[in-house]
Amino acid sequence: MEVSRIRALRGPNLWSRRTAIEAIVKCTEAECSIDNLPGFEARLRSRFPEIGMLQPEGIQQPLSLAHALEAAALGLQAQAGCPVTFSRTAATVEPHVYQVVVEYTEEAVGRFAFELAEVLCRAAKRDTSFDLADALARLRELDEDVRLGPSTGAIVSAAVARGIPYHRLTEGSMVQFGWGSRARRIQAAESSATSAIAESIAQDKELTKSLLAVAGVPVPQGRTVVDAEDAWAAACEIGGQVVVKPRDGNQGKGVAVNIESREQIMTAYEAAAQISSEVIVERHIAGHDFRLLVVGDKLVAAARRDPPQVIGDGVQTIRELVEQINCDPLRGEGHATSLTKIRLDEIALATLDKQAYTADSVPPKGKRVVLRNNANLSTGGTATDVTDDVHPEVAERAIAAAQMVGLDICGVDMVCETVHKPLEEQGGGIVEVNAAPGLRMHLSPSYGKSRAVGEAIISAMFDGDDDGRVPVVAVAGTNGKTTTVRLTAHLLAASGRRVGMTNSDGVYIQKQRIDTGDCSGPKSARNVLMHPDVDAAVLETARGGILREGLGFDRCDVAIVTNIGMGDHLGLNFISTVEDLAVVKRVIVQNVAPHGTAVLNAADPMVANMADTCPGSVIYFARERNHPVMATHRAQGKRVVYTENGHIVAAEGHLEYRVALTTVPLTANGLITFQVENAMAATAAAWALGLDWDTIRAGLATFVNDAGTAPGRFNMFDYHGATLIADYGHNPDAILALVDAIDALPAKRRVTVISGAGDRRDVDIRRQTEILGDAFDEVILYEDQCQRGRADGEVLALLREGLKNAKRAAVTEEVRGEFLAIDMALERLAPGDLCLILVDQVEEALTHIAQRIAEADNAA
Repeated sequence: MEVSRIRALRGPNLWSRRTAIEAIVKCTEAECSIDNLPGFEARLRSRFPEIGMLQPEGIQQPLSLAHALEAAALGLQAQAGCPVTFSRTAATVEPHVYQVVVEYTEEAVGRFAFELAEVLCRAAKRDTSFDLADALARLRELDEDVRLGPSTGAIVSAAVARGIPYHRLTEGSMVQFGWGSRARRIQAAESSATSAIAESIAQDKELTKSLLAVAGVPVPQGRTVVDAEDAWAAACEIGGQVVVKPRDGNQGKGVAVNIESREQIMTAYEAAAQISSEVIVERHIAGHDFRLLVVGDKLVAAARRDPPQVIGDGVQTIRELVEQINCDPLRGEGHATSLTKIRLDEIALATLDKQAYTADSVPPKGKRVVLRNNANLSTGGTATDVTDDVHPEVAERAIAAAQMVGLDICGVDMVCETVHKPLEEQGGGIVEVNAAPGLRMHLSPSYGKSRAVGEAIISAMFDGDDDGRVPVVAVAGTNGKTTTVRLTAHLLAASGRRVGMTNSDGVYIQKQRIDTGDCSGPKSARNVLMHPDVDAAVLETARGGILREGLGFDRCDVAIVTNIGMGDHLGLNFISTVEDLAVVKRVIVQNVAPHGTAVLNAADPMVANMADTCPGSVIYFARERNHPVMATHRAQGKRVVYTENGHIVAAEGHLEYRVALTTVPLTANGLITFQVENAMAATAAAWALGLDWDTIRAGLATFVNDAGTAPGRFNMFDYHGATLIADYGHNPDAILALVDAIDALPAKRRVTVISGAGDRRDVDIRRQTEILGDAFDEVILYEDQCQRGRADGEVLALLREGLKNAKRAAVTEEVRGEFLAIDMALERLAPGDLCLILVDQVEEALTHIAQRIAEADNAA
């Protein structure tokens, strides 16, 4: 078994809406059925008893080693605690080769599970050992390292429940919610609305206290000290028990509470000074430690925090009792688990010493032994939810503290005997205000009810029904994608939106190109959706990107499929037939939002049939209104777009909206039929998005299809009375559409310049010149940079074969070099002639043509 081409499908894909790892698995002939491997399944199950079924119920095909790999990769993740359920193995058109797809929740974990599954299957085949416990432990450890922590994870879960898209910006806890201009960001429990100034204030504990005092919020008396002697002096000024803490610390580090002797204060100062260059000494407030969480102007949760402690049993030492507590699976290192393991460090040992204990002491049965004086969860403390017990005046004080500092998400630390009474009545006070507060104690308290703090934070970031999305239009098809994308983007821009666009020429933000090349894949789509100046996105969605990585978005508002026809790029990536291609193209239709719309070509049966997979509504378009699919759809009161009497007509029931083709320059008064279809598709998309018809008409009238606006898309030039047309058509359907359009244009003589893209099938390359040979008087063949793996002369030979039975072409020339071929064609043109140049290097070829036209004009 050979595993290769492991890909991460990071968005909705050919197989499912879930993220998944896809691998190509080549088996030997014997491995294509595990029946040929005596004892393999028994050995596999003995090494991994929880592997489950090797093939889903109802599927009848021989069980191969690839199926075992699939089951192992899924089962290992599931046993490691990952919430995965989907997997699939499909035989390809190549003998003994399979595509294995397994869901993942964390990409690194999914990839590692594939590696371990391969090791497991080889061990079962060769009857060697496999350490299942070690494999699962490594998977769990990796999952814990890479997955979001509980605080960030709770906010993300709340966003997902609201239908708000999210994207992890780093391997840490920085996440973007929403798209484009409506996006917001968090890092743990900080949001993009969290002020850096407010955060700085919160870190400066003395400044915080002074501001809270101004607001009338009770705070403990105290001051900053410069050294250990000054700390003792400050303690004497205050009198009684004090707290010593770093001025800008966090998570309770370096904090000593309830101390009063000189020795204790000196030691506490040294510990605090290790954390911060400035140390505060303040009055110790008797009572319990409470954390109140304020989001916006609301108190959303409150918890009483108790310090780490053990209860003696008269038998075990304190060290043994701590080890016993730390065995709780809810306790772990760091913040990934609900509770943190208790540490017997210097602070804990010093705390024990104050109680006349050591780590090896055996406390009496029932004796409560405190291991720290502060109650932070990060040091092993516990939390009890008290949200429902908070007195209204206590809540008001917490909210006032958060707002005085300026934090939108704020953890307020309060010390008092109870939250049932106002602070002033019991001598309590607020001792700290924290930015980026931990949410664990509210999500999974040791005792009491969990609070929906993630939902509260998301609600503060996104009002009401706001889902953080901008309108997204995805465009797929064999031909016409780029023009349809550009026109749709133009219509949206005419409505006042700032539009981001991807296509095979680049990435554009408000008409400014920010990336070049073929940008019709998911990475470019994500870049547009990340951009803060985007109010709407129109994304060309090519087959290659879908197969390679899935979609760059979870769903779209409009999916346009222009056509399938005879297809393109067949024979690549196991897509061998137009039926296979249609399955790939319909992925965008399957991922239309429930409120969204699919815009489908009714005249193309494979496109029309995609309607059955659309979760939203459908608008059909076709030039012929009486096409059976169109007629049926309209009879059902649904929307259609067609042409009639020189107009584009959008109809729904008895309503009709008309746009004269004479006002749509793209179509050349309706003569260029494929551009009419592109205009209909874009019009339908704009209609689906709710644009008003005055805006749609104005947008159609102002879209210019020149080399600057839509390079390589039926760009027309005048060359001393001859008509030049430059186009990027590279497949038989495109050539047929071009010939159909050119037939409507007058010409004394027709010349065409063409090469073939080497990554097409032989039959597709030949078919192009078969079509052109019947429509043009002269054909100039060239070979340049588009061989794409073919040997020199191979593409030219195929093109030449296509011309063998040409009905019209009387002259055929062959040239090495695209620009030389263009020059040869231009030299032969006379006024009234027409020349179709099928360009490969689009921008370079158009620049060359423009230069030749300028030179000819200057010479004249």
